[in-house]
Amino acid sequence: MNIFKILCYVIGIGQLALGAIYLLMPQAFIAWQGLSAIGPDIGYPFSMLAGRFLVYGVGMFVIARNPEQNRFWLYGMIAIQAVDLAGGLFYTLSGVVALEHSAFPMFNATWIMVGLFLLRNSTNKSEKLQAA
Repeated sequence: MNIFKILCYVIGIGQLALGAIYLLMPQAFIAWQGLSAIGPDIGYPFSMLAGRFLVYGVGMFVIARNPEQNRFWLYGMIAIQAVDLAGGLFYTLSGVVALEHSAFPMFNATWIMVGLFLLRNSTNKSEKLQAA
């Protein structure tokens, strides 16, 4: 198994965990992060957010098995992470969210985005070397 596939599986597990947390315990997760308390009605949009995490979590396993056929979804995850990072930078730099609350999620978005982008062709190269 090459590093790209391992990366996809690690990302997939993380996405599934976030999906389960946002679906099942959004209030507790927000409090644990040190963010402002949310109203109970915010659980509804968080459940929709959970859908994104859960679907892309499974999708990362599919991407790992065949990145060439799932290039669109691979680039979709890179784009999602770019939006996550941009949102984190915006809300942190504007003073709405403290760096202590946004640093870890922005770090995650960065390593996922950069890792997927840099390693996206490594599967094809290693498969071609093995076939030779």
